[in-house]
Order: sequence, then C-alpha cells, then structure tokens
Amino acid sequence: MIACWEQSSRSKTKSDVKSLLAETYAEAALSVTITTLTDVLAFFVGTWTAFPSVRSFCLYTGTAFVFCYIYTMTFLGGIIVLNHKREQGNRHWLTCMPVGVDKDQAEKSCWYNVCCIGNCSRQSPQPEGEHPMSIFFRKYYGPFFTNKWVKLLVVLLYGAYLGGSIYGCTQIREGIDLRNLASDDSYVIPYYDDDSKYFSDYGPRVMVVITESVDYWNETVRLGIENCTKKIESISYVNKNYTESWLRVYTKSAQSGSIDINNKTIFISNLPELFRIVPSFEWDINKTQDKIEASRFFIQTVNVTSAIDEKNLLNELRETAKQCSIPLMVYHPAFIYYDQYLVIVQNTIQNVVVAAGAMLIVSLWLIPNPLCCLWVTFAIASVIVGVAGFMTFWSVNLDSISMINLVICIGFSVDFSAHISYAFVTSRESSANQRAVEALSLLGYPVLQGAVSTILGVVVLAAAKTYIFRTFFKIMFLVILFGALHGLVFIPVFLTFFGKCGISPHTTESKNLELRFRNDKDCPEMLWVIEPLWTSQVTTVEDTVPQHNRAGIHWRESGPD
Repeated sequence: MIACWEQSSRSKTKSDVKSLLAETYAEAALSVTITTLTDVLAFFVGTWTAFPSVRSFCLYTGTAFVFCYIYTMTFLGGIIVLNHKREQGNRHWLTCMPVGVDKDQAEKSCWYNVCCIGNCSRQSPQPEGEHPMSIFFRKYYGPFFTNKWVKLLVVLLYGAYLGGSIYGCTQIREGIDLRNLASDDSYVIPYYDDDSKYFSDYGPRVMVVITESVDYWNETVRLGIENCTKKIESISYVNKNYTESWLRVYTKSAQSGSIDINNKTIFISNLPELFRIVPSFEWDINKTQDKIEASRFFIQTVNVTSAIDEKNLLNELRETAKQCSIPLMVYHPAFIYYDQYLVIVQNTIQNVVVAAGAMLIVSLWLIPNPLCCLWVTFAIASVIVGVAGFMTFWSVNLDSISMINLVICIGFSVDFSAHISYAFVTSRESSANQRAVEALSLLGYPVLQGAVSTILGVVVLAAAKTYIFRTFFKIMFLVILFGALHGLVFIPVFLTFFGKCGISPHTTESKNLELRFRNDKDCPEMLWVIEPLWTSQVTTVEDTVPQHNRAGIHWRESGPD
C-alpha cells in the first residue's frame, strides 16, 4: 500500500488526494486481497485438525487476518491521506504543529526536515524522484537475474535447494520430547535426562482400566479378565513379570486360604483383608456398598526408546484392549503426546494439500493468467517442502508445535510470490524479461522490506529459554527466508521462461504499425494506426507528438508489413 502510494505520488504533477488514493487502491487492493484470502483460507483449513491447540490458534489467527485486511482497506488509507496533508502543511510528525521556515532553518540539513516533517523538502512536498532501491532493482538487480547465464545458475541453485529439502523430508523426526515443554532452567530437564540415562530400558507404567461394572465373583468373568491380561502381556513392549493386578493377588490368596470368592457376599466382604495385605490395592478399586463400579491393574512397558516405539506401543495396546471380551481402556498421562504421532503426518499432509488447493482456486479467480496461478501454487508447495526439509537440519521435530508453524508457512509462503506474479502478468512490457524487471522494480523493495521486518520481529525469540518460542522463530525464519527467495529470485526467473505468461498490451491482429501514447493530462489512451503505405512517414508522425509525451510512446510492428 505504501509503496503504491509513493509511486503514485511520484508520477503525479498535481497532488490530488482522491486520484492518488484511487490509484493506490487500484494498484494494491487486488494483490493484498489475494494474499489475505489465501492466508485466511490457510488458517481456517487448519481448524480441521485433530489438535484443539492448533484449532484454537488457527481460528484466532485467521480472524486476526480478516480484521487486519479490513483495517488496511479502510483505516490505513485514511491515515495515509492525513499524513500526506500533514506533510503538505509542513507540520511536525509528532505534535502536528506547523514547522516554520526562517532564515536560520533554511540552511538546515535535509535530516532536520526528515526528523521534523518526514519529508526532505522544506516546502510543500512535490512529486519526488524514484526511490533508490527501486532504481537498484530496475537497473541492476532485474537485468542481472534476467541474464541467461544467471538464469541457468538460478535453476541449478533451485535444484540444489529442492534436492536438499526432499532429503530433509525423508529424515524428518516425529514426536515431541517432553523436556521441550519446560523452560531451559526447569528441574524437569535434568529429570528427563537422568530418566533417559538410567532408566531407558523401562517405558511408562500403563494403567489398564475395566471401565464397567462386571461380576468379578463370576469365575467366567475372572477368566476373561485373565485372558485379556495375558494377551496384553504378550505384546513385545510389555514385561509380564512386572504386572500388578489386585484380582490376580486376590484370586491366589483365596485359593491358598480356601475361600470361595465365587459367592458375591464372600467376595465383597473379604476385600478389606486384601487391602490389609497390600494397602495400595484399595486405590485400584472403585467400590460402592455391594458393587464394584470399576477397577484397574498396571503393566510395565519396556524398550520404548523412540517416537516410533511409542506409536507402535499405543496402537498395539489399544488394538488388544479392543479385542477383549471385557470392556478395557489403556491409559497413561504420556498418551496425550503419543496420540499426536498417530495423526500428525496425516493431518499435516491434509492441511497442506487442502490449503494449496484452496489457494490455487483463489489465484485462478483473482490472477488473470492460469499458468501464473500454477506458479504461485508451485511456490507454496516449494516453500513448504523447503521448510519441512530444513526443519530436520535445524533439529525441529514434526509435532503439534511445528505443525502450527507449518500452517503459518502455508499462508505466508504465498505472499511474496503472489505479489511478484501479479505484477508480472499485469505488466504492459513487451517481453518476459522486461516484465520481470518491471515487477521487481515495483515490488522488489516492498517484498524485501516485508521479509526483513518480519524476521526482525521474531528474531528476539531466538534467545528464548523455551523450545516453543525457539521453534516458532526457526520455522518463521525459514518461511520468510524461502518465501523471499522464491519471490525475489526463483519465481521472477521461472516466469521469464514463459513469455506469454502475462497480459499483452496489444491484442489486435492488424498487420499495421501501431502508435500508442498517453499524455500527462490524464487524457484517454489514443491509438494511431499507420497504414503500411505510410510507414515512411513514421518519423513525421512522431514529430507531431509533444516533446514531454515522447517517453510514453511504445512502438510495435504487428505484422511482416
């Protein structure tokens, strides 16, 4: 928005605020709308995930983008106009009081006026020259990257980037290390370090709950529970020697003491004796006056050393419990983290594919060229693959925390490429290279500003003592870095390979020589068609155009004549 306003201000000889703002919105509104729609869609797609924390984050952030868009399209425009009027009135940037110009101040440097007014001129600001960064992108950066040998180098660079990213994706690690949920100086960190060092052979001690009231005094029921217990103990991750079951102990005690526990009254009345022998068993039975509502026993897992082991353990335990004739449930507090391993990859792929498809639809709707819409979608997929791959090299696992950031990646990855692609396809230049240079000269600096300001906004999180914030910084840094790299290097070069990927300024099929020019007084564009017989008089016709309008002349010979 600000870049388009400054460009409009420089191109106008009169500071007509209405026309300036109208031209600003005409240039920026559609591009901003494209990126906002894609961002909002990306985050709202994220609300379909199975993780409540991710759903909450995506809903909040998507809604924030909606309000940001509303403010940009309304409030920001008004602020820009008010600031323009303030500059015209030579008013102070903070107090808005007039800044007088006397003989002493007339000799003050440009910096004085920049600090006081925000404009170097001491008088009412006139249209200024082109911004130095825009000149850099137009004269040096754009021509450099449209050189054929540099293009080849960019293609090779992209091949290396893509190859490294794909390799990283194959090495990505799933799961969250519980120590990462605590601050670096928390006692939890050394606890988990010691647990891993000295007790790595033992996994979590899992609770097996009989969730409904059953007749424990019925021998058939007890036999069913015992069979289920043995099936669970047969799992490779379970050590049967460390199973702790109150029902087993009670049954063996009754057999050694010749107590008939097949009788309900005797079974219930002798339970206090069991609790006297093993007091902890009292906590394993939820008993009313003459009924056992639920009970539990414990199994000891072993050799659970990786996220794959944790996922397999959870799957096997739940599958075995489901096959039992007795209603069982397996539970451990760590299962809330194991659960994400079962769906994290599926949910991540689902979100990425759906969001990329939604963005393709939005791009096809708003960008007037299907091939370039595919390039925008390609940029989204390419950035996501790059971020996911380089996560591995930066020691970031695929978990619910990084998944949130990957959803962010889907939204932000489109921003830079969409702006550059839209400027490319709407350019009126005659060749693909020229359109790429013009797109970079118009939007290269704003894209660079956006990338740098976003990275500066999150760089402080690099020094955070919490894994969550450091992960946020790492992935945001990768997203912005790769997004800017695509927007400023890869996409402009790739677009030049498709010369027809844009709006041609001349669509007539006439085999005549056309002369189009627009003067500086906002007159409608005029078309002079010079018949083939008159081509020798072209220079005479050009001489009839006022000198100050000749910069707007574009010649095209549309046919062999």
